[in-house]
Amino acid sequence: MPTEAYIYDAIRTPRGRGKEDGALHGVAPVDLLAALFTALQQRTNLDTTQVDDVVLGCVTPIGEQGGDIARTAALYAGWDVDVPGMQINRFCASGLETVNNAAMKVRSGWEQLVVAGGVESMSRVAMGSDGGAMYEDPRVSSAIGFVPQGIGADLIATIEGFTRDEVDRYALASQQRAADAAAAGRFRSIIPVCDADGAVLLDRDEHIRPNTTLEGLAALRPAFARMGEAQFDAVALAKYPQVQKIEHVHTAGNSSGIVDGAALVLVGSRGAGKRLGLAPRARIVSAALVGTEPTIMLT
Repeated sequence: MPTEAYIYDAIRTPRGRGKEDGALHGVAPVDLLAALFTALQQRTNLDTTQVDDVVLGCVTPIGEQGGDIARTAALYAGWDVDVPGMQINRFCASGLETVNNAAMKVRSGWEQLVVAGGVESMSRVAMGSDGGAMYEDPRVSSAIGFVPQGIGADLIATIEGFTRDEVDRYALASQQRAADAAAAGRFRSIIPVCDADGAVLLDRDEHIRPNTTLEGLAALRPAFARMGEAQFDAVALAKYPQVQKIEHVHTAGNSSGIVDGAALVLVGSRGAGKRLGLAPRARIVSAALVGTEPTIMLT
């Protein structure tokens, strides 16, 4: 019978706007992580010599986010030198996959305590700047039918019959729910980000926009129509000939946000929790992985 894996703590930075005028643009990714490592250690009174591994997700692991940032950040935060670290990339599921990975390690019995999580500073390390054959080699792109995810999202909306108004209303409801949750104090896992002098740079999610209106969303231009017309609509339509025309319904207001931030999750066995005096917050029962046809959605 496998060892059960439990979540003992989960913390994150606020989500800063992933632009040069965002509150976290001036903070290096390693600093976002180091502050969380320190906070996790303090919150749980963690003896870091007991940590078997650190596994962090990062979609664009180059530049400031390169060089195995998991190991680097743990050392930078003053954790024990014996704590190893590993960075993984499973596109948008990278952070989630680290939690799966941590649970697998614990359930196997090989490790007892693992820190999972991830980091992405989209204002400092541009999305797609790591290149890769999928994006840059025309032979590969053509063979697999690659299109950007925004085109894939518009393709899904077209096939499923989602209108621009429906997508905008869903986005508005999402903003309203997030604003209500923040106002109710439900985001208790947020660790404020401070500068070198201790002044708070950001202590709330900057990406939440409580004043969003349906009229404001409706006024935004489709974000992916131009790149679709230039090249990628033709690729998608060739793969899905039953679709006559792609309706470009996604905009900057109803698409997933461009943000800066980091998060850590402490995963361990029941025995590790008892040794540390921690109560489990959740049990990880199982995880599943599957790919999908890359034109309709890359991951």
